[in-house]
Amino acid sequence: METAVVVSGFGGQGLLLAGRLVAEAAMVEGREVLWIPSYGPEMRGGAAGCTVIVGEEAIGSPVVERIDVLIALTTPSLEKYGRLLAPNGLLVVDSALVSVGPRPGIELVDIPCTQLARAAGDDRLVSIVALGAALARRPLVTPDSFRAVLSRVVGAKHPELLTADLAAFESGLRAAGATGLEDAPSARTATAH
Repeated sequence: METAVVVSGFGGQGLLLAGRLVAEAAMVEGREVLWIPSYGPEMRGGAAGCTVIVGEEAIGSPVVERIDVLIALTTPSLEKYGRLLAPNGLLVVDSALVSVGPRPGIELVDIPCTQLARAAGDDRLVSIVALGAALARRPLVTPDSFRAVLSRVVGAKHPELLTADLAAFESGLRAAGATGLEDAPSARTATAH
């Protein structure tokens, strides 16, 4: 079985790193992985994202016809990839940047990713917050594997940022992981059947 994840938004949100971290965490767990980055020529502000496919067996194709988990951090990202979201798929959006209504058959996690990233220490960590929320709802990799890879990758290049990265990840886990989200009043989820 394969799970396709798309992390999409604009350059500067840490999208490619977030996808790479998931891919590496899956490899640590002994799973098959394909990571496909996608970005425009702009340094910051242009469309960017990546696709990560995680499988238990060899991945047959890099072509994704349905998305199981979509992290859409901009409205254009949602418009581009939303139609590919599989039934019972998970949609994580930044409520500060994306307005989304009910989506029948889709689990929606609508949280203030930018605000949570800023509270963790750096608003560029929006994708790490969103990824924490996604992993709270879909165990693509364990939080421990993700933390270990995050610590290794970020700690090697930017040890001064590691505390903020870990805090951002934890805030996403908490925002989407609270039972019924009563403990996270800033988050809204909806599941339509």
